[in-house]
Amino acid sequence: MRTHALWRDADHTPGMTHFPPPAEELRLLDLELRQLDARRAQLLHRRAWLVTALQAAAPRSAPAPLAPPRPEASAPRVQNVLLVLGGVLLTIAAMAFTLVSWGHMGIAGRALVLGAVTVAVLAAPVPLLKRGLRSTAESVAGLGLVLTVLDAYALHEVGLADVDATGYLAAASAVLAALWTAYGLLPRTSELRLPLPAALLAAQLPLTLWAVAADASLFGITAAVLVTAGFDAGVALRVPAGSVRITAVIGAYGMGAWGVWAAGWLSWTATGPSAAARAAALLLLAAGIAVTAAWQEAAAKQALGLSVAAGLLTVAALGGTARPVLPEAWTVPVYLVCGIALPAAIWADRLPQALRDGLTRASAAVQGLALLWTLPLVAIALVGPVAWVEQVWSGAPGDVRQAMAVDAPWPPDTETVPVVLATVAAVLLLAARDTAWRTRALTGVLVLAWATALVLPAVLELPYAVGLVALAITTAGALAAAAWIRPSEQPETAEEPSATSTEEPTPTSAEEPAAATATPIGFPAPRTTAAVLALLTSLPLAFLSLTTEAATLTVLAVLTALFAAASWKAHLAPVTAPAGLAYAAGLACAAGAAAGWQPQYVALLVLVVPVAAALLAARLGDARATVPVEVTGALAALLAVALAAAPADLPMLALVLALCGVITAGVAVRPERRSVAYASAALFVLATWVRLAAWDVGTPEAYTLPVTVPALLVGALRRRREPRTSSWTAYGPGLAATLVPSLLAAWGDPQWTRPLLLGLAALAVTLLGARHHLQAPLMLGGLVLALDALHELAPYIAQVTDALPRWVPPALAGLLLLAIGATYEQRLRDARKMRDFLGNMH
Repeated sequence: MRTHALWRDADHTPGMTHFPPPAEELRLLDLELRQLDARRAQLLHRRAWLVTALQAAAPRSAPAPLAPPRPEASAPRVQNVLLVLGGVLLTIAAMAFTLVSWGHMGIAGRALVLGAVTVAVLAAPVPLLKRGLRSTAESVAGLGLVLTVLDAYALHEVGLADVDATGYLAAASAVLAALWTAYGLLPRTSELRLPLPAALLAAQLPLTLWAVAADASLFGITAAVLVTAGFDAGVALRVPAGSVRITAVIGAYGMGAWGVWAAGWLSWTATGPSAAARAAALLLLAAGIAVTAAWQEAAAKQALGLSVAAGLLTVAALGGTARPVLPEAWTVPVYLVCGIALPAAIWADRLPQALRDGLTRASAAVQGLALLWTLPLVAIALVGPVAWVEQVWSGAPGDVRQAMAVDAPWPPDTETVPVVLATVAAVLLLAARDTAWRTRALTGVLVLAWATALVLPAVLELPYAVGLVALAITTAGALAAAAWIRPSEQPETAEEPSATSTEEPTPTSAEEPAAATATPIGFPAPRTTAAVLALLTSLPLAFLSLTTEAATLTVLAVLTALFAAASWKAHLAPVTAPAGLAYAAGLACAAGAAAGWQPQYVALLVLVVPVAAALLAARLGDARATVPVEVTGALAALLAVALAAAPADLPMLALVLALCGVITAGVAVRPERRSVAYASAALFVLATWVRLAAWDVGTPEAYTLPVTVPALLVGALRRRREPRTSSWTAYGPGLAATLVPSLLAAWGDPQWTRPLLLGLAALAVTLLGARHHLQAPLMLGGLVLALDALHELAPYIAQVTDALPRWVPPALAGLLLLAIGATYEQRLRDARKMRDFLGNMH
């Protein structure tokens, strides 16, 4: 357009740049917009005409024909259903003929009918396959297979009725399996998919039934089952994928599971070496089948699982041979030794990698099961001593086992639990040579060594005092390990820094280099584990010491010293410092009880712990340890308050609360703990109230003024630092804390002293608010003054009201309304002045 041309010319004029004035440019824009609107209206009009013309020229279209209904079942599905149903009906008819109508014909007729029908039915699939009727051929072949079963039954009923039914069933199943296999392999019937799987199903019965018919023992029957499973495994490995392979796999796993369960039960219940050896032979047979299958390339996906099963079966076989000749306590260690020795086969380089991995996992599984067997005893050693809380200082038991179990029964045949724990720890220690698993292996070694030391005194039934010393040494050893173990270094598990990064890793402390963060994610470092184990060991030790007074004092003192000494290590302080303070609080309670002090005096001794916690938290630079230490100190303070409140000694409770206020005030000196000052003020106020209650003071001002005075001082300081602070925020809470309770007390006080003093105080507060232009004192003081005056004038108002005639109050009300209406404008002006006056206040 012209505007575009104008701007284009202005932009491309050589040697000059021309821009029109703003008014001219605005005029050009409006002109172009009007042109665009006109052009758009023209195009819309043309479009509407074209649409109308096309609609008028287009013929009316006939309605679309309805889509045919979708069939609910496809033709192949209908065909299969009909064929299966026909085969089932013919099978039922054949069975009815054999079982019911058989007796109405002679021997020759029977044989002729069944033989002719069976041959005809088995031959019928051949022409059906030639015509392409495969499904029909499969159904007829299935009917023929059923007829062969009926032929076998008829043969037994007619000529072999005296033969043993089990033996005949075994022979018949073998013959039928052979016949069905031959029928399925014939050139003309090899296309049928039913005969070969049916033959494999029939082959599951002969060996087991022959063993039963021969009155074989459970060992013989189990062997027959396992041989059948081996046969199925061989078929599954040799036959290509298809229905035969699926049937063979199902048979192998089903018969194998049955045989393994029976062999395991025979091994576990064997009462002599001979029975154990025969059961072991069965288990080794199953293991051999699994290993052979895992060795084949056709079972590559199942090789790992089969290898694990083979390893477990081998361990069960070898351990089962030694179990009958050893005491019950050594059953688990024997199996454990066999499991540990299992990976020796891995050294053979000829074994496939999957087989070696499976044997390794089987060994780990055996060790894990052995550790599960030790858990109940470890749990008793940890939790059992808690029962001494109900029997404090009732006397020392005879040995550590009695002390740990208290009244609970000791698990039988657990003498070898330390042996199992130590053995697995040794295996892990050897595995720690592998760099990739070094941290986890060392952590496992620490845990197992700790568990061994925890249960060993009870297993050996050491004297009570010796057991306490042993647990104390275990605690000290765990703390030493946590203090001196170097951080693990695992570059392959840590995050590798970027090649372009120039930032140096920041160590957590002087003693903890950045390599400490190289521990695998989700797995604790060895020294962290050692610190936790030390804490866990100290708990049963502390509870065990509750048997006698001397033991309690000694053990708690030792634990306090140990954890306090360990707290000098920065990385241990978050765990050891709170534990040391907790045991110090326990030691204070025990010392006070031993001295015969009453609980309220013991509370003063317990307050030493919050003081120590406050001092320690102020010196700790690590925030990870500061919060646990402060929380422990707060809990110790609550314990002191509870001890002081137990005997209802109010003066001592007030003293304890005041001392807690002093401690929290000292904590509030630290810049990052300024908020603790509120708790300190609350404790001081609460201590004052308790002291006043102890003096039988019932005057509310004695309770409220200790709150009001500090609150007003704090508000004045805040307004000095922040002049824009509202008077309601600075002075409102402090004034309300005294004025409101005093007003409530004055309304119920029949004397004149309290209302007079309250009125004078409210008047002073109101005047101060007016003098300094402060809303809170002015409003609160004035409201309290008005209500206090109303309380004083109420009796006289009631007397005057009774003396006046009844028409006087309405008359006075009317006069009042007239007066208000007459001076309405003046009142509004006064209200505006008062609003402006209050608005100028802070």
